[in-house]
Amino acid sequence: MTQEACVISIFVAVNAQTGLNALHIIAFTHKNLAVSEIGQLHIDAENRRVLLANAKLTFGLTELMYLTTCNRIEFALVTDHTFDSDFVDRFIHSLYPEISTEKRISLVQSAEIFQGMDAIRHQLFVASSVDSMIVGEREIITQVRNAYDSSRENGLTGDFLRLMMRHTIETAKRVYTETNIAKRPVSVVSLAYRQLRDMNVPLDSRILIIGAGVTNTNMGKFLRKHGFTKFDVFNRTFTKAEQLAKDLNGTAHPLSTLSTFSGGFDIIITCTGSEMHILSPEIYTHLLQGDTDRKVVIDIAIPQDLSPEIKAQHSVHHISVEVLQKISNENLKVRSREVEHVHLIIDEAVDEFKHIFKERSIELAMREVPTKVREIKHTALHEVFKNDVSGLDDEARAVLENVIGYMEKKYMSMPMLMAKEILLKRQS
Repeated sequence: MTQEACVISIFVAVNAQTGLNALHIIAFTHKNLAVSEIGQLHIDAENRRVLLANAKLTFGLTELMYLTTCNRIEFALVTDHTFDSDFVDRFIHSLYPEISTEKRISLVQSAEIFQGMDAIRHQLFVASSVDSMIVGEREIITQVRNAYDSSRENGLTGDFLRLMMRHTIETAKRVYTETNIAKRPVSVVSLAYRQLRDMNVPLDSRILIIGAGVTNTNMGKFLRKHGFTKFDVFNRTFTKAEQLAKDLNGTAHPLSTLSTFSGGFDIIITCTGSEMHILSPEIYTHLLQGDTDRKVVIDIAIPQDLSPEIKAQHSVHHISVEVLQKISNENLKVRSREVEHVHLIIDEAVDEFKHIFKERSIELAMREVPTKVREIKHTALHEVFKNDVSGLDDEARAVLENVIGYMEKKYMSMPMLMAKEILLKRQS
């Protein structure tokens, strides 16, 4: 029995390594491509299930997972087929047939390819935000989890990716709990909000939002989420102002009406692409409507939307993008110092996954044992020793069945336990 368990353990250890090498990750990220190029690889949710299911079938993949963020598109594939640049080229072409050959070749050359334990390590780095454009942004762990859930619900994943993702999420949670990599905010939106919070600005403050681009949209939604309620949105394209105002339960205005607005304000958040100062001394004075209280102006525009003369003439708490960027850079330095600690955690997690995967490989290899034992039991009782058993009285037959039942349970559990023990000894 010991020899048999030994053979099983060695066989599984070899096949576990082979199984690990079946994992491949194709990554298109901000490190090698412009964000606009990455955006071209986004697959809409309504088309995702059919496209990915077809790709899985076409390429004979065992499992497939698709991750999309604003600066990252990744595919995790489990396959024993030859995985080279030609495979990647054909795979990308199947998902994006509209992309030209020249562009597709360029994309494939820009892609990062990971296999086996390198792929596991990469996945851990991604979920722990070490590989992110902004190190320490916790949103990535949710994006990774949602990517897996979506792929699983679409019938694309299996046991390997389930095992990988469970370990990935556990490791990422440990990173965010045991290090300070996500403790200090670095995004302009979160930093600006903290400035307002530190000033104890009331939640019913009147907020003018000038510009309805991405930054102001995120800022407005962030403030709305944290309890602010009064918003007036100004934008050159009125439909964009209407959309943001609708999201904030506020009021939309054409930017041309800013100089005549008479509703007053407590906070101005401005971010436009104008080369001129949107807030001139005349417009600012009119917006005050005679109010002499100190106001807050968050000016995230480059160049600034707020005329420098306003700060000389009025009581203004001015929060510029330069101030926010300085704080962000300092916080990023703190986060960067934590990366070394994160690497240690991920190194441990990689070693743990090797063990987890080998144990799971043993479980899968041994899952036929219960069936085989039951077959042997049935053959013994109903064929080999049929006549002998039929000659037993009820008491003797009950004792025999109890003995065989006991041995059946042991023969199901012992090979697994012995194989695991041998595996652990080989690893120590």
